[in-house]
Amino acid sequence: MSEMQWPCTDRRPDPSADAAGRHRIAVLALPGVPPFELGIPSRVFGSVLDAGSRPLYEVTVCTADGAPVLSDAGFTVQPAAGPEALAAADTVIVPPTHAMPELGRGGPLPPEVTAAIAGIRPGTRLVSICTGSYVLAAAGLLDGRPATTHWHLAPEFRRAYPRVKVDEEVLFVDDGDVLTSAGVAAGVDLCLH
Repeated sequence: MSEMQWPCTDRRPDPSADAAGRHRIAVLALPGVPPFELGIPSRVFGSVLDAGSRPLYEVTVCTADGAPVLSDAGFTVQPAAGPEALAAADTVIVPPTHAMPELGRGGPLPPEVTAAIAGIRPGTRLVSICTGSYVLAAAGLLDGRPATTHWHLAPEFRRAYPRVKVDEEVLFVDDGDVLTSAGVAAGVDLCLH
């Protein structure tokens, strides 16, 4: 069975596109990443073609230091790139991690993650899927902004990051250059949005 392709015929030029005209998306795989959430951006954006059957997006899975990470399913994710992909991206997507419980208490990000996020260019669109919002919040990128996360963890998120305007009643929040989704399937909705 062939892969579904979604042609896009009313395409406006993207000023942030790469030399081939593609919007660059970096997906940050952190230790403990769930495979389903990690795959959402590649499946959604990797299937979008222009009227000439050319990809509109370049999706790169990267890690904070370029090294492989262990997923929460017990297998290793070999990234295509390191933090340089975050620095070159037009959009950075952060799936959840189940290996950083300190974030649930408002704890700091690991130094290599802090450094990688610090390398993201100003004006880059930031997206979190499910509890990837914890990473953005720990980096201070959600302070004073509306956001969402998994509804079940909203009370914990509020306590850990009181500067974030949490709304657990929505599937996703689009605050312009920062977008956050609620639970797992809401990450698909957000990427389609």
